[in-house]
Amino acid sequence: MYIPAAFDVSDQVALFAFAERHSFATLVTTHGDGPFATHLPLLLDRDVGAKGTIVGHVARANPQWRGAAGQTTLVIYQGAHAYVSPTWYAEPNAVPTWNYEAVHAYGTLTLMEDPAELTALVARMVDVYERSMPEPWKFDSAAPMVAGLVKQIVGFRIEVERWEGKAKLNQNHSQERRERVIAALEQLAGEDEQAIAARMRSQLGPS
Repeated sequence: MYIPAAFDVSDQVALFAFAERHSFATLVTTHGDGPFATHLPLLLDRDVGAKGTIVGHVARANPQWRGAAGQTTLVIYQGAHAYVSPTWYAEPNAVPTWNYEAVHAYGTLTLMEDPAELTALVARMVDVYERSMPEPWKFDSAAPMVAGLVKQIVGFRIEVERWEGKAKLNQNHSQERRERVIAALEQLAGEDEQAIAARMRSQLGPS
């Protein structure tokens, strides 16, 4: 990922937090003659490996897992994003841009096909995503449907070798311009625009 110095995010704790907050990610490998991507929820084990380990599963019918073992794999975590109009700067010689946050993780993929290990992974994912529900759905590892489910998926783990983080939030502009962009974004109703405005405001110094 192209990351100008002003937009670089290298703090590992911040990168971990971003990956957990935006855990519906994109898994990219090489399959056949080119890249292949799957969009799926992933979990991060912060303390497994020097830079953490990502775990998840794909449908067995998904061809991506075939040949993926041993590959250097890319995981893309995408945060909020918003268009920035040059009219908001209220100054000449401005151009449109797009503010956003994204994190990339690179590592070697290994497959997980042991039924007991897959069952534990599914149970853990259910727990993570159900715990905030008003009435969490209970995963019963002994239920008859579980054995059938496990046969239909292939798990994987990626021990991360390198993280890249980018927060493009107008850091290369003056504080006055940034404040004008924040004010304009705050007038919009979209969730992404509101989120980018909040992230930009959190990075402003004292006026």
